[in-house]
Amino acid sequence: MEITSFRNPRIKEIISLREKSRKRREEGLFIVEGKREICACMNSGFIIRSVYYVPDLMEESKEDLPGILSEKVRSSEMFSVSSEIYSRIACRETTEGILAVVHEKKMSLNDIMLRDPQSGNPLVLVLESVEKPGNLGAVLRTADACGVDAVLVCDPLTDLFNPNLIRASLGGIFTMQVVACSDEDALDWLHKKGISILTAQLQDSLWYYETDMIRPCAIVMGTESTGLSGFWRDVSDAKIKIPMLGHMDSLNVSVSAAVLCYEAIRQRNR
Repeated sequence: MEITSFRNPRIKEIISLREKSRKRREEGLFIVEGKREICACMNSGFIIRSVYYVPDLMEESKEDLPGILSEKVRSSEMFSVSSEIYSRIACRETTEGILAVVHEKKMSLNDIMLRDPQSGNPLVLVLESVEKPGNLGAVLRTADACGVDAVLVCDPLTDLFNPNLIRASLGGIFTMQVVACSDEDALDWLHKKGISILTAQLQDSLWYYETDMIRPCAIVMGTESTGLSGFWRDVSDAKIKIPMLGHMDSLNVSVSAAVLCYEAIRQRNR
């Protein structure tokens, strides 16, 4: 089926889902752009409601993704659009000309599956009030690369299905176990699982490479502007910091997460 008008109700719906978190929450729908991201979403068990693609761009691709998706999506929900319409509904025009509207699927703390103790101790990332979708997306890419068991987003200021977050994570939001929860619920879950809490902060801290990360642990990180709240500072088992040898006193949260997670890998593979 082909859509040729910008006034089509489906086109208006996609734009609204892209721009309004309230609309996403109310409808239980979100949008995913790009072949890799859609495949990761599908492989993680999300249900795709509808697909919109640019035939000319798909013909240039070696992978017939619309054909693959047609096995899972009703033909009445597969729509071809012009490149002009696609540029209007997509966050970025460089997403291979394919976009999907997907049903939301939320994960709770009880759904998290930690690695078997035989294969190593759990490693968890806890992020407190990360403001920017791009930062959270970048952290999820790091978490995926480091084999982190789960990412807990405490009191999030952005929703997990923000299109910019999905794109920045390159689909990591689907490959990772990601849960939005309160600080209190995250702490209770970590205690029940016997996971030590390592808070990244400048005050009263040890260098991160002097801290035991071989044990089951959660690395807890705050915002770049204000750092961690007193809640996490008060309950930490160890406080860690990254050397800052220049004039700045703060790294991007995704960079800090990468430094600390790879240190955990280094210690565990030592």
